[in-house]
Amino acid sequence: MPIIGTVLRIFSDMPIKEVSHMQNRVYWARFCNITCKEEFGIWKGILLASSKVRLLSHEDGSVVDRRKMYAIRKANQVLCQPMASFPSNVTVLSDVEYEEEWHSTLMQSLTHKEVTHKLKTLARVVGAYPCQASGLRLLSTGNIHLRLTLEDPTARIHAYVHKNYLVQFFGGFLTEEAITKKMNKLLGIPEPEDSEEGAPLTRNPPWIWCCLTSFYMDKNNPWDSRKYRIFATEMRD
Repeated sequence: MPIIGTVLRIFSDMPIKEVSHMQNRVYWARFCNITCKEEFGIWKGILLASSKVRLLSHEDGSVVDRRKMYAIRKANQVLCQPMASFPSNVTVLSDVEYEEEWHSTLMQSLTHKEVTHKLKTLARVVGAYPCQASGLRLLSTGNIHLRLTLEDPTARIHAYVHKNYLVQFFGGFLTEEAITKKMNKLLGIPEPEDSEEGAPLTRNPPWIWCCLTSFYMDKNNPWDSRKYRIFATEMRD
């Protein structure tokens, strides 16, 4: 099951009058007897034939409590982050130079009204390309881009580190050994000496702050050709 604080998108194959009613205004609602499943690392909720949706008033006790919790979290830059971003293993690996923008979730960026914008976000790296030894050797030459798959509790995107920015991103060192070590750290791959002999290796990517800028490849089709690039972010030991 998703942990508390996960942003859960709920899907239904059947019409539900309360849901269609909510499209016209913003409502508080209680969802009963729904199921959840994980797809590609992202949780989604599914309404069943037996599911119930109950609209709540602003005076409902549970609504009042959650509005108070929201006000407290909204006033604090750290607590404003999705709760699912704060497991016990939170590690800040990056130095972020870009401090002008308020932080955003990935979903807030994907639904931003402007196709090009900048943001600072807290996410983890769940995939990378290249990631094999031969690809990492090419990275050390500075001749190819690095593609990272970023994930937070709301969405998952690809973000690129431009080949001209690799030296800064990896903290000024572009040797094969340094890149391999830092990529393993980004992906949450334990060092051999930290693993028990015979035990399967499990990844646990740390949460990192990073800055993203969106751009498009085709001016005639900006939304469908939008991509993300990492900037003003440097890994540190």
